[in-house]
Amino acid sequence: MTATHESAAESVIPADEPQPAPGATPPRTPLVARAAAELVGTAALVTVVVGSGIQATELTQDVGVQLLANSLATVFGLGVLIVLLGPVSGAHFNPAVTLAEWWTARRGGSGVTAREVAVYVPAQIVGAIAGAVLANAMFGEPLVEWSTHDRSAGNLLLGEVVATAGLILLIFGLARTDRLRFAPVAVASYIGAAYWFTSSTSFANPAVTIGRAFTDTFAGIEPGSVPAFIGMQVIGAVVGLALVSLIFMNARTAPEA
Repeated sequence: MTATHESAAESVIPADEPQPAPGATPPRTPLVARAAAELVGTAALVTVVVGSGIQATELTQDVGVQLLANSLATVFGLGVLIVLLGPVSGAHFNPAVTLAEWWTARRGGSGVTAREVAVYVPAQIVGAIAGAVLANAMFGEPLVEWSTHDRSAGNLLLGEVVATAGLILLIFGLARTDRLRFAPVAVASYIGAAYWFTSSTSFANPAVTIGRAFTDTFAGIEPGSVPAFIGMQVIGAVVGLALVSLIFMNARTAPEA
């Protein structure tokens, strides 16, 4: 599921320190702070997804209402997390987004380095697992209970390709057209919509997929379904980058007047 492009990330600079010249690249936040932001942000995102799912099932037996509650909580939670942590790490919260940025950087664009990928991705995975455990703990569930929710059907895997491709297209399309300021609303809105228009309810995030295997609740996924989901998410990311290159080949990222 989820995050903004690294080029949008700007360090928070105290008012009493010299400001960068107009158009200059702002100083980068220390890597340890960015890793912490990715860990905490991904943990919070999974806590929202799993916790709201548990709460919904305790309040109603109507599956449609449960999904509505789960999706709305995710939209609001993700939007807030991107606004809060985007200036620190770019608010990826998603290995698919991080790897896509690394790929664009290798091809001459802005993005993360291999070293940053090696820090971001483990932080996201650890955060996702911690978020699921925290949600379980808050609702009196076993801290770790492997999900029994099978999601191995082919139509669900196709849904993950579509969901992830759309997410990558959105994020990198915004970057190509200098519209990343809309990312908190746009990304959160897309994920909320994809809960409903994709058969898989739009995990679109390898780290979140792993974390959701640790809870046998509404939002869970059986561990045996995880590898195929992640594989489809990787394919979706490749498709998304291909669409970005095709659709926005002439886009420029120069600031608007």
